[in-house]
Amino acid sequence: MTTYESVFRASVEDREGFWLGAAQDLDWATPPTRALDDGKPPFFRWFPDGELNVAHNALDRHVAAGRGEQAALIYDSPVTGTKKTFTYARLRDEVAGFAGVLRELGVGRGDRVVIYMPMVPEAAIAMLACARLGAVHSVVFGGFAADELAVRIEDATPTVVVSASCGIEGKRVIEYKPLLDRALELSTHKPRKTVILQRPQATAAMGADDVDWAEAMATASPADPVPVASTAPLYVLYTSGTTGKPKGVVRDCGGYATALAWTMTNVYDVGPGQTIFTASDVGWVVGHSYIVYGPLLAGATTILYEGKPVGTPDAGQFWRVVAEYGVRSLFTAPTAFRAIKKEDPRGEYTRGYDISGLRYLFLAGERLDPETYRWASDLLDIPVIDHWWQTETGWPIVANPAGIELLPVKPGSPTKPLPGWDVQVLDTRGKPAPPGEDGAIVVRLPLPPGAFTTLWNDDERFVKSYMSAFDGYYLTGDGGRIDGDGYVFVMGRTDDVINVAGHRLSTGGMEEVLAAHPDVAECAVIGVADELKGQVPRGFVVLKAGVDADAAGYEERLRGELVQLVRDRIGAVASLKEVAIVPGLPKTRSGKILRKTMRGIADGLDEPVPSTIDDTSVLDTLRPILRSR
Repeated sequence: MTTYESVFRASVEDREGFWLGAAQDLDWATPPTRALDDGKPPFFRWFPDGELNVAHNALDRHVAAGRGEQAALIYDSPVTGTKKTFTYARLRDEVAGFAGVLRELGVGRGDRVVIYMPMVPEAAIAMLACARLGAVHSVVFGGFAADELAVRIEDATPTVVVSASCGIEGKRVIEYKPLLDRALELSTHKPRKTVILQRPQATAAMGADDVDWAEAMATASPADPVPVASTAPLYVLYTSGTTGKPKGVVRDCGGYATALAWTMTNVYDVGPGQTIFTASDVGWVVGHSYIVYGPLLAGATTILYEGKPVGTPDAGQFWRVVAEYGVRSLFTAPTAFRAIKKEDPRGEYTRGYDISGLRYLFLAGERLDPETYRWASDLLDIPVIDHWWQTETGWPIVANPAGIELLPVKPGSPTKPLPGWDVQVLDTRGKPAPPGEDGAIVVRLPLPPGAFTTLWNDDERFVKSYMSAFDGYYLTGDGGRIDGDGYVFVMGRTDDVINVAGHRLSTGGMEEVLAAHPDVAECAVIGVADELKGQVPRGFVVLKAGVDADAAGYEERLRGELVQLVRDRIGAVASLKEVAIVPGLPKTRSGKILRKTMRGIADGLDEPVPSTIDDTSVLDTLRPILRSR
């Protein structure tokens, strides 16, 4: 009988054979004879002599195998009242057609395409069309404002940008075209063309360089899949950094496809013809891996859902989707379940739907608190599986592998490292921490297939940010511990990137926005615990001398302006709603703001006052403000 221990041991003792075996589940134009090229660490390359096309593996091979009429992608949009089903044959044809559109616009192998779209089928079609051509897509979350979009366009230098006329946020229609136009004004790089999907909720005015999606598709000549090297980039996905420009995580083709196909069977226990509902966004890594590529590589049915878990029109939408489409595995963030729990604490909405086919609930993107775990477990009476991974890793590092063997659950832990991941906890000296003691969570190199291979056009930053803190290890940026049974406990970020409802956002970026206000002398943004979203940002600003803060309505007006500034420049996803005016910020004698101390006080912890503090009276003044919500 296959067990977790036997599979993990095989991945360690015969890494070459293990991953070459996993790669056999794909169609290769040139099958690889080697698994790993480790000649230039930390730049490891998987299946270096292999060639394939990822879109062919996600679509064409399933049609060839006789599953062309099986549902591949189901679009369900309660916010627009729209439902569509794409069979494998239809989705292949749509992707081939849009690949032809991109080819006519000058996109070829290795060229970049930025995709700035809401949760519509065309977003997935555009991604797969890029993969079909051997081009490199970079999806930007539709909630980002023009400034954030501009820096990504500047860095990726796309040949074409693909967007839509609008997205929908709750009951609000957000026009994307003005945001895109502004981003293109801000960027020094100018793409050749922009392709615009017109949506009926708001149509966009078209310019000379704009191409209408529907019109282009009507005359498109389908493009065949282009084989590329396994090591060629499939996509660049930007993740928030603590300072400066965002980091463009580079994902390869062969290693990523191999890892995702393996996890669909062994982690999520989903195979051909079965349905997975991943309630995320294609703008995030979860959407890339388990809305688009993973399910389609496995020959499964994937659901692309446009809407929120509650309010569209009620807290029963997830259960409706599960029942209507026969979902086997549901994957979302703990935030979604906290929202459902808040709206429907007794789970009454589940009674109106037959969800007996649901076998697993997978939660990731932030730490799963024990109370949410217990509530979901009691409500559904199925395995609730917490798992931990990152944008950089592309697939789970630590999980309970449902397709191999379900291990006993320890609330607060995402269970044990998956095959390929040698997870350790190191102390400040770089020595292994004793079982149960906190430290920096690291992964011994080489990282397995599917993990990032570098940062876009920035090998130096790749090494400095991730590979230099501890020789021979990838620094995850998370802290935690491993207990005596080998269970990993992830306690939180060790830098100033906070996790808001599963979205990693830089508090440093928010501080830059607040500091740009003419009345603000200095500021700090910290992430504090939030029952619904896991973490939310709180801002603290010190005013410049001479500002009349006592003027009627000033404080309320300033808070409104600051919140709106962050929304305009970063996007609503930042969720910054609380900004306090304070007389000063606690600092060390060298001038460093004591953000960790502020976070601890705000979260109600008995945080000791650091010996390096410059003026304890500043902290004493700030303490009641931090503890008030």
